[in-house]
Amino acid sequence: MTHELDARAKELDRAHVFHSWSAQEGLDLPVIAGGSGAWVWNHAGERMLDLSSQLVNVNIGHQHPAVVAAIQEQAGRLATIGPATANLHRGEAAARILDKAPDGFAKVFFTNGGADANENAVRMARLTTGRDTVLSTYRSYHGNTGGAIVATGDWRRMPNQYARGHVHFFGPYLYRSEFWATTPEEECERALHHLRRVIESEGPQTIAAVLLESVPGTAGILVPPAGYLAGVRHLCDEHGIVLILDEVMAGFGRTGQWFAFERHDIVPDLITFAKGVNSGYVPVGGVIISEAIAAAFDDRVFPGGLTYSGHPLAAASIIASIDAMITEGIVEHARTVGADVIGPSLRALADDHDLIGEVRGEGVFWAVELVADRGTRVPVAATTMAALKRELSVRGVMAMTVENRIHVVPPCVVTADDMTQGMVALDGALAAVAA
Repeated sequence: MTHELDARAKELDRAHVFHSWSAQEGLDLPVIAGGSGAWVWNHAGERMLDLSSQLVNVNIGHQHPAVVAAIQEQAGRLATIGPATANLHRGEAAARILDKAPDGFAKVFFTNGGADANENAVRMARLTTGRDTVLSTYRSYHGNTGGAIVATGDWRRMPNQYARGHVHFFGPYLYRSEFWATTPEEECERALHHLRRVIESEGPQTIAAVLLESVPGTAGILVPPAGYLAGVRHLCDEHGIVLILDEVMAGFGRTGQWFAFERHDIVPDLITFAKGVNSGYVPVGGVIISEAIAAAFDDRVFPGGLTYSGHPLAAASIIASIDAMITEGIVEHARTVGADVIGPSLRALADDHDLIGEVRGEGVFWAVELVADRGTRVPVAATTMAALKRELSVRGVMAMTVENRIHVVPPCVVTADDMTQGMVALDGALAAVAA
């Protein structure tokens, strides 16, 4: 019967479900029926280690009992209520988020996900500055709604140019430097000079915001060099520009910190979040708003809203997630397992496999960049990446591959034993593809 359920799930999926970012013909997707921690399985009970956290969002792991129970309890009490009400759990969720934000933040505007969080942050920046232009990097992903997709720098914005006033620039990426840099210090200095020239060329008086992922995720887990984010903060202060840091993917434990920008010793004006705040158990996102920007709307209507803003099921899941992350030390665990297990294991693989050009990351947020030749750094072919993903699947690993990279992004609760199994599978898959 279980195999029949897997077959039925595939049949229904192929017949009726339209999938994102895909040509629909020929899709053959894994069936997932259940999960726990860092593992998922189909109806037949065949297990896979989830090194993707699905879309890098299941930070607390699959089916965390406290979060599931909180959603169930809230559904029994009040399944939904509109945003034009006061709700205890909505307020408690906002308070917990603000407790983890730096000093100087006042309120939370809840959205349905990360894309509309970025859209509303841009709206706040434009309204409070009276300016229009938004700067963001080419290597970025900010979501797939009208403005967020245009803020995105990668190819996905090109057929989706729905919004005005977006300009892109190059951020730091030493392995493939746009600035002929050979050290992190050179990359930082030259990338900041490049951004300064873009600001000057666009006209500082026209720029409302700089929108950055604290650690660009989909673009390659590009941990910024020391001093870069502080330099961007300085440029924004110099020209009266709002700094929006997109923590949708990097926030709530992913880098081993509550927010990825924490170790860079800066404070943005607006913080966007989603995914990790409740591991995607219920769709939710939001904007954490500084006191100055929140105060601008004390006597002025904010022209934005969503039917499901602050949905009670989402609020309950946020409260339970943050409480569990605190009591179980999940953020600290992510930092430790990254430093002690994931990073060293990936670097050891790089010593053994010529396909690996670079390993980079922190916490449970890592990228392995694959090259056909280490000297020229030419990326491996798409066919190689497809073969590698198949080899990992055969070995019981659900992996995320992007362009010429494997993103090793397990849940924050992944254990050292889980990662040992994952590394054995990755080692075998790399060897099979190389052969």
